[in-house]
Amino acid sequence: PGWLLSPAGRPYLHSILHKNRRRVFGLLERPVLPPALAVPTVTYKLFLAGRSGVGKTALVAWLGGTPAPPAHHETLGIEATTLFWPAKPRAGGRPVLFQLHLWD
Repeated sequence: PGWLLSPAGRPYLHSILHKNRRRVFGLLERPVLPPALAVPTVTYKLFLAGRSGVGKTALVAWLGGTPAPPAHHETLGIEATTLFWPAKPRAGGRPVLFQLHLWD
């Protein structure tokens, strides 16, 4: 669980942070890692659906490290957020970079 804070995980953590906050990536952007630290990227698309006002947009904002909207406003259409999350599986020795496309 504390791999990102270890010396081996810090370069991966710094690739997704900007000024100690999670960096917002566009649809075609990705974190920049040195060639020696290049890792495979695993992509998932997550579609969030539910009743109005239950916190879907706030959940996406929290996962993305951005402040949640202070007042409730209904999301019109679909908002797509791209989130990167480095992880090191317990079974494997090599880290992976999860690319999550969150559709709200």
